[in-house]
Amino acid sequence: MSLRRLGRECAVQFLYQHHVDAGTSLNKALELFWPLREIEGPTREFADALIRGVFEHLAAIDEKIKAYADNWDFERIATVDLAILRLAVYELLYRDDIPPVVSINEGIEIAKRFSSEESGRFVNGILDRVRKDLLRPARHAAGGS
Repeated sequence: MSLRRLGRECAVQFLYQHHVDAGTSLNKALELFWPLREIEGPTREFADALIRGVFEHLAAIDEKIKAYADNWDFERIATVDLAILRLAVYELLYRDDIPPVVSINEGIEIAKRFSSEESGRFVNGILDRVRKDLLRPARHAAGGS
């Protein structure tokens, strides 16, 4: 498994956990979360940046998910699927250093691993619609060729 995939999986696990126990501040929740993992260095730094980025832009991310979750009540989206969507939508909208197809593929694979095959299709459908709104190439990071 790549270090970035591991970082994304940690980020999804944290987002899931924090959604279930939202009463703890972000910094306190991270202090409690990281000692339970044997993740350090660049992988942890990547995951931490993703987590903080999701929280910084959470309202806009959730609005984007709501806009494309046709026929789905936002409150009824499975918590793990919501964590995956929040992470991937954050990457699509705010991480120009990550090619959109990478964010989509990672979201789908993480959904298949932590949720279900059907969740993979659900996540793919929403992320593909978000990608179509982007003004950058799908297969390259910003500034890439």
